[in-house]
Amino acid sequence: MADVFLITFFLMLFVIIIMAVGYIFQRKTITGSCGGLTTLGIKKACDCDEPCEKRKQKMRKEAARNQLEINIKQQ
Repeated sequence: MADVFLITFFLMLFVIIIMAVGYIFQRKTITGSCGGLTTLGIKKACDCDEPCEKRKQKMRKEAARNQLEINIKQQ
């Protein structure tokens, strides 16, 4: 029984170390399901009732940029 525990423990430790090394070299932020899917072009795939403050700010910037593009096209 102790053998299975030790094997599992060291396997999990190895996985965590590999993830840490990957994070250190890539310097990418760890994102959740809502933030991570936006990089794939999916706007929102979670069932959040209210978007977080960071997401609201991003939506305001996108709306302002779209409004600016509309104004430029109309001129």
